[in-house]
Amino acid sequence: MTALIVFFGLLFAGLPIVATILAGAVAFMATNDLSVLFDSIPIQFYGALEINSLLAIPLFLLVGEIMNKGGLTQRLIAVTEVLVGGLRGGLAYANLFTNAMAASILGSAVAQIGVMSKVMIPAMEKAGYNRAFSGAVTVSSGLLGPIIPPSMLMIIYGVVAVQPIAPLFIAGIVPGILIVLALALVIFLYGVFGPGLPKGERGHRSEAVKIVVAGLLPGLIPVVVIAGIMLGVMTPTESGAVASIIALVMGFAYREIKLRDLGKILLDVATNTATITGLIAAASVLSWALAFQGVPDLVVEWMKGLTDSPFVFLLLVIVMMLTLGMFLESISVLIVVVPLLMPVVNALGIDPIHFGVICTVSTVIGLVTPPVGPGLYIAMVQADIRMGALFRATLPFLIAVMAVLVLVAAVPQLSTWLPALTMSN
Repeated sequence: MTALIVFFGLLFAGLPIVATILAGAVAFMATNDLSVLFDSIPIQFYGALEINSLLAIPLFLLVGEIMNKGGLTQRLIAVTEVLVGGLRGGLAYANLFTNAMAASILGSAVAQIGVMSKVMIPAMEKAGYNRAFSGAVTVSSGLLGPIIPPSMLMIIYGVVAVQPIAPLFIAGIVPGILIVLALALVIFLYGVFGPGLPKGERGHRSEAVKIVVAGLLPGLIPVVVIAGIMLGVMTPTESGAVASIIALVMGFAYREIKLRDLGKILLDVATNTATITGLIAAASVLSWALAFQGVPDLVVEWMKGLTDSPFVFLLLVIVMMLTLGMFLESISVLIVVVPLLMPVVNALGIDPIHFGVICTVSTVIGLVTPPVGPGLYIAMVQADIRMGALFRATLPFLIAVMAVLVLVAAVPQLSTWLPALTMSN
């Protein structure tokens, strides 16, 4: 209880999450006569970061930075506008499908919402779309970032749950497609039963061909990543390195990136990597202390006392992750909670790959739920709209995402079938 008070007290006081996790861990050790562990904290730090899978984090962060700075994301947007822009509500569909493609590259919901908000919200409003609806489509579509591979959250889950990254990446494909279809259905229903959506204009065919051709090469990056992993040609880390090189070559070829830009790009990647790995190291100390005191065993007994049904357990996990996600950042939720729940997952016979998909989708929804909701804040600034109005417009899309999440929890094969098929080959 003392550790919880220290943790949440410092968190709401505004201290960085790394500091609050470490303070909570130290408080737990001090109040449970575990001060003998203090001297081993540096060793635990080192051991938590001496994992080859963590190399994928800076590589995919680098891909996202190069895509943004190199104008490759804008070319993907132009392609989707050509393909579906002429439909009623076409710009909303273009927003959604661009997010689906960009998700295969950026791997981060916050980064994706930030990029797409700058481009799509003003464009949709200019075309006659409601401002709140434009923000809602952008925010909800941005949730695809950590679901469709490659996914930063999947990498972190794989590290803390000691699971292979490649099957986790592949496991996100089918749920990601289902979420895209669910969000598209909401847009369609909004156009049919709502106030109506503007109808786009089809451009000249010759101009459309040029735009599609220009966007084909950036579109090959996610294809290379996913195909390389599924065919067993590359590991996730190697695919991140290859994707970085391809994106960099394209950025130079399109003359959007100069040599002088590389320093800023690498600095941003290094800073973000340090933040994420710092969280992992701090959380590993807390998990280590809790395990030393036998807390995971107590959690197993408590959870098994509540239910012995895997589906009911997953529903409880979804509720817990959604609640924590309202206050904590997704990465923090995963690295603190997952080590505690893995013994229960094993005891109930739940596939850890399936559990990883459930955890990832559950925590990412917290990005767009008040009171914290960083994804909402980003769109609020870009759209100049109040949180209440934006959240109300986003709510139907969130309901659609949660419906898919419950479906995936009820039918594990939706997330486990493709990894089993691919890995067996």
